Amino acid sequence: MAKHKKPKAQSNTIALNKKARHEYILNDKFEAGMELQGWEVKSIRAGKVNITDTYIHLKDGEAFLLASRITPLNSASSHVVCDPMRSRKLLLNKRELNRLIGATERDGYTLVATAMYWKKCWVKLEFHLAKGKKQHDKRADSKDKDWAREKERTMKHSVR
Repeated sequence: MAKHKKPKAQSNTIALNKKARHEYILNDKFEAGMELQGWEVKSIRAGKVNITDTYIHLKDGEAFLLASRITPLNSASSHVVCDPMRSRKLLLNKRELNRLIGATERDGYTLVATAMYWKKCWVKLEFHLAKGKKQHDKRADSKDKDWAREKERTMKHSVR
């Protein structure tokens, strides 16, 4: 009998927002589905997504992803008007929406998208409740990162 080869594991990550960890203090993590059009799914499969400066806006009890760019493919249908910067509705349950509305209105949090990925056949968006960092917070984080790197180097050399 012939052995079947397993396909190589592919990364499910579509896009990352690496700048968010530098700009914000990230607290609670949420996951939401997105309401997408057909041309957007094709573009996402091709990897033409940018979520660098995206955020979530809460309006009338619904959540919308703003400022994300999904560049349309050249082979997209000619009868569909492709708007790469359109707002996309996020699919969340009522309890999550109420919690997010309370945190943003009362506590001054903002909602920042950090990753977009595949979960089975669905496109999911990971976002966090976040507070903006001040300049001194960013400096302290970079100092901590440098110290951790230096500590790692000294430990590596002292073991030998």
